[in-house]
Amino acid sequence: MKLDGRRLSTHVIDKRGRSVATAGGLGLGGMIIIGLLTLLFGGDPAEVIQQVQELGGAQTQTEYTPTEEEEALAVFSKQILAGTEDVWTEIFKANGLTYEPPSLVLYNDYVQTSTGTASASTGPFYSSADQTVYLDLSFFTSMKKQIGADGDFAYAYVIAHEVGHHVQYLLGTLTQANRQMQRSSQREANKISVRLELQADFYAGIWAHHDNKMYGSLEEGDLEEGLDVAAKIGDDYLQKKAYGYAVPDSFNHGTSEQRARWLKKGFTTGDPSLGDTFSISYDSL
Repeated sequence: MKLDGRRLSTHVIDKRGRSVATAGGLGLGGMIIIGLLTLLFGGDPAEVIQQVQELGGAQTQTEYTPTEEEEALAVFSKQILAGTEDVWTEIFKANGLTYEPPSLVLYNDYVQTSTGTASASTGPFYSSADQTVYLDLSFFTSMKKQIGADGDFAYAYVIAHEVGHHVQYLLGTLTQANRQMQRSSQREANKISVRLELQADFYAGIWAHHDNKMYGSLEEGDLEEGLDVAAKIGDDYLQKKAYGYAVPDSFNHGTSEQRARWLKKGFTTGDPSLGDTFSISYDSL
């Protein structure tokens, strides 16, 4: 991606180096990468955070010096977040709405949120409770090492997807879907979750389309990077990698084919109105 000279978002809170006192023996830091990636790109991480709320404790500031690579990723993340702000501000304005950008919290290992303590093992996530995206930058290294998903646009897709959940929150989609999930069986709740995740993939594509239109940010091969990582975080791909088989009724993010297709649809059309994943039949997703 071509990001030279791009502004940095001012909605970033850097909590790297702030450790969270923890207790108990859940061992979240030792979760295997497949478990991490199964939770990747979640909507509201309430279930994940609930598992670690009892870990809550005071934060302490420690001496922390990021590596050059990590600091470059921090700058990159701030640029991408700024790009989502520019794009969604214009899209909302064109529809008579006002876009309120989310915050982005950068952290290491554990972070205190408004609903509890979360671990880096949950992967990047969006919390509607405080309208914040949480990101441990080491996740990008894990993507590269564990599933071979690499490249600046692949990383940008991660952030843009989480911002997509914020867009859903602002439009009321996320809140309504979460209420429906609470009233549904696990199987039906999973299907609603898939609809949310695929729409967030679509919104990530919308961002890429308009960011490129505004700034000429994409280079040859960038979209392919995004499609590659979308395919590698499909439920079927991850389950087969972990267990050797897939269980469709347990899918909560979508298949590799679905995730890549909805990301590409957003990118090629640039039209947010074409991303309704809730009105069509589940089998048509």
